[in-house]
Amino acid sequence: MLRDKAYEYFITRDLNCSEAVLMAISDEYGLGLDMEDLKLVSGFGRGIGCARFCGVMTALIAACGRMTITGRAHTTENFDAVFSGLYDAFVEKIGSAECAELKPIYRKPDVRCLQVVEMGLDVFEEYMAALKQSE
Repeated sequence: MLRDKAYEYFITRDLNCSEAVLMAISDEYGLGLDMEDLKLVSGFGRGIGCARFCGVMTALIAACGRMTITGRAHTTENFDAVFSGLYDAFVEKIGSAECAELKPIYRKPDVRCLQVVEMGLDVFEEYMAALKQSE
C-alpha cells in the first residue's frame, strides 16, 4: 500500500524522491501534510541537488521526526537511538545513504530511483513497527 502511494506520487505525479516519500507516509500514517508542506523537503531531492545525502533518507527522517518527537528533539527520550537506528537500517538494506553511491546502482532512466524509494519505505515500515512494539 505504501509502495503504491509512493509510485503514484513519484512516477505519476512526478514529485521528487523526498516529496514522494513524505507524502506517501503522510497519507498512510495520517500525518495530515499537504502539497505545500512538501516544500520543506523539496530541496533534499536528488541528494540535495548535488548527489549528496539521499533524498529518500531525508524524508524518512522528517517523517520519523513528525511521528516520534515529543516537544523538542533534544528533550525527546531515545532521540539518538531512534534516528541513528533508522539511518543504520536504511544503510544496511540499501548499502549507503549517499545519493552519488546509490544512483549508479539503482537509478533507471524510465523510473528514476523508484527502487530506492520503495526499499526506503519498506525500511521505514519495518522500523516504525518495531519501534512501536518496543514501547
